[in-house]
Amino acid sequence: MKSIIQTPLITEKNTALAESGVYVFQVALDSTKAQIKSELEKGFSVKVKNVRTVICRNDMKYSRFGLTKVKKWKKAYIQLAAGQKISLFEGA
Repeated sequence: MKSIIQTPLITEKNTALAESGVYVFQVALDSTKAQIKSELEKGFSVKVKNVRTVICRNDMKYSRFGLTKVKKWKKAYIQLAAGQKISLFEGA
């Protein structure tokens, strides 16, 4: 069985969001908000307040082989309850 949570997305913008309790993860394309919430609560022992998802669409990029298509992927914005933190983003 494939994991729903694939990778954390750590960028400058997402780091600023993490200070307000919102964390961003790349998730499986077929996952639901309820599945994402339950896996995060089990995996990181935190209380999730809200889950928002975005499907990032296909993109065309140039490479030395010509025009190639990049697959679409899904990211989830996770808002935690007040006082909760994920140590993965805190550098601990």
